[in-house]
Amino acid sequence: MHDKTLAQLSDDLAARRVSSVELTEHYLQRIDQHDKELNSFITITRESALEQAAAADKRIKAGETSPLTGIPIAHKDIFCTDNVKTTCGSKMLDNFVSPYDATVVARLAEAGAVMLGKTNMDEFAMGSSNETSYYGVVRNPWDKEKVPGGSSGGSAAAVAARIACAATGTDTGGSIRQPAALSGITGFKPTYGRVSRYGMIAFASSLDQAGTLTQTAEDGAILLQAMAGDDERDSTALPDPVPDYGAAMRSPWEKISIGVPENFFDDGLDDASAVAIREGLAIFEKLGATIKDVRLEHIHLSVPVYYVVAPAEASSNLARFDGVRFGHRAEDVDDLTEFYMRTRGEGFGSEVKRRILTGTYVLSAGYFDAYYLQAQKVRQLISDDFERAFSDVDVLVGPTTPTPAFGIGQKMDDPIQMYLNDIYTIGANLAGLPGVSIPCGFSGGLPVGMQLVGKQLNEAELFKAAYYFQQETDWHEQVPAGYE
Repeated sequence: MHDKTLAQLSDDLAARRVSSVELTEHYLQRIDQHDKELNSFITITRESALEQAAAADKRIKAGETSPLTGIPIAHKDIFCTDNVKTTCGSKMLDNFVSPYDATVVARLAEAGAVMLGKTNMDEFAMGSSNETSYYGVVRNPWDKEKVPGGSSGGSAAAVAARIACAATGTDTGGSIRQPAALSGITGFKPTYGRVSRYGMIAFASSLDQAGTLTQTAEDGAILLQAMAGDDERDSTALPDPVPDYGAAMRSPWEKISIGVPENFFDDGLDDASAVAIREGLAIFEKLGATIKDVRLEHIHLSVPVYYVVAPAEASSNLARFDGVRFGHRAEDVDDLTEFYMRTRGEGFGSEVKRRILTGTYVLSAGYFDAYYLQAQKVRQLISDDFERAFSDVDVLVGPTTPTPAFGIGQKMDDPIQMYLNDIYTIGANLAGLPGVSIPCGFSGGLPVGMQLVGKQLNEAELFKAAYYFQQETDWHEQVPAGYE
């Protein structure tokens, strides 16, 4: 059963060729069998999953079905889940049990999805390798000595190993697309505001966006259809109507113009990955797309801009974790100052502390204008570059990451090298644009991802391009050895 896509399993459930309880038990058994070596889950909600599956079977029997009814999925452990521990991969929240569901969780539950559990992640979504989690490193199922990417690495590894049918993730600077690329699956980040952030624990509020990690673009469209839409509890959620992604995706192919950012094919790009991307572009040409070179003049500044803006917002957002109301709290302290200092010193890991300190510095008096304000100005220049590019092309296509998956521990002592792993993905977050990473080949036996970036609110066009690409290729059908 695990060899089927979400769309195929949805058809099987609707036709009652399999029950949701049988399907859920199957995935729970696979988690028991494989996750000890992957560490992709923090919490497994076995009992509630089977209860949800039984309820889904009743709905199916009564003819009250949706494409997600009875489908077992996993949630990144950054989404609040009622009466289930929500940790953000941090010691700070190791004892936090949420009293409510995030909008994403609630909407998928309403659509009938079954929650298998909560997936591992870089602490507070700060990382590109899933090595900063308090709960340990997540391993890439293609090579367990390699990272799966981050911060949604647990979700990516679980889907790649077929121990979850699909999973949610969040993307602040590439944290869905980058692990999707390194793990050989499809990762979709929608336009900023397309999906509500209510109940999604904040890292950088102007950049964070929820999205999907699935085997195929078709599966991602099904999942996003249920997640997307306005939410009165989130002032940044967009009121624009959500189109029928499935219908748009399957509509007849129309010739599109694809822009290739020439400055993405630089010396930092792995040679085999570059070949795979070029071969992927040839597939689009075969479909009738026009390929044009474009230049994003300021995109090389996206990493320094991001690592001013994101830590600044993180330092503000994470100020709430002080041990007073919830989460970890220091014991045996003499005064309030010591309580705050020890609580935060004990509760946060080194990468989170590094970003809080950086963010506090750039927001401090005397440095705000020189760093944060300048970064926001360059952010606008980057956004303008994308707007100019989209006046001439429909979609931008290029690499998702500079290299395939790297070794565990290889970049942990060099934060700059770690940050550069997101060099191709950060721009879409700074401009609030939708993006998707799809598998397009291998380099040294490890998956290579190709990134498509679209205009704001044009998720349907990205799904369509990715869907037609996957009709012509089988990279998305490849499964790591031992997980078939």
